[in-house]
Amino acid sequence: MIKVQNLSKEFVLTRKLQKEFQTNNKKNIAVDDVSFTCHKGRIFSLLGPNGAGKTTIMRMLSTLVQPTSGEIEISGINVLKEPREARKKIGFLTGSSGLYARLSGLELVKYFADLYEVSPQLFEVRKEKLFTLLGIHEFQHQRIGKMSTGMKQKISLCRTMIHDPEVIVFDEPTSGLDVIAAESIIQLISDCKNSGKTVIFSSHIMSEVDLLCDDLAIIHKGKIIYNDSFEQFKSQMTTESLTKEFIHLIHQQELS
Repeated sequence: MIKVQNLSKEFVLTRKLQKEFQTNNKKNIAVDDVSFTCHKGRIFSLLGPNGAGKTTIMRMLSTLVQPTSGEIEISGINVLKEPREARKKIGFLTGSSGLYARLSGLELVKYFADLYEVSPQLFEVRKEKLFTLLGIHEFQHQRIGKMSTGMKQKISLCRTMIHDPEVIVFDEPTSGLDVIAAESIIQLISDCKNSGKTVIFSSHIMSEVDLLCDDLAIIHKGKIIYNDSFEQFKSQMTTESLTKEFIHLIHQQELS
């Protein structure tokens, strides 16, 4: 489970950024007093336009960014007080893989398994399951620097899952992937839910949201403007599609 309470993040703007954003403010509030809960065995989708604060929230959940204020609890662990313990419970996948180009796929996944102190026996079991599901066996010995975007994302996904985390954070996991690569990742996200893990993901692809989502939060300019079940969201729609409803909600916020 993930519990987020009154979470905020401010970034100090340089003069160059102040000019770029056309503001005299020295601080930018990226996330503004956000609260939500993600439950075990359910998929929580965080949606919002570019720059809304989604990635900042996910990086704070994954201990990569320190909040300005607020509380985050991961599987009963206070992330701010015990970040190292929290990391053992978390898997974080982002669209920008940040992999080591000189290693092979197998070498990189093994490296991260060792960092998480996964035993050799468990590593073999988990690796075999993940490599089979994602179709990695045929390129596991290839250097990452020579892999396609889809291959890299699959290796990154294995790196994320190899320690069998209780909580998985997916930040636009299928961005830039072809249909086949995206489908394997969608299947793995669904498998995470079925195995009782806590899953939070962001996506700009509404068909993925429709397929996977149980609970939904929409963020705009750092603030949560919707937080309820996906079924409730669909039941109160005033337009004919999820995309149009999302755009309508954002436009309403802009006018208010």
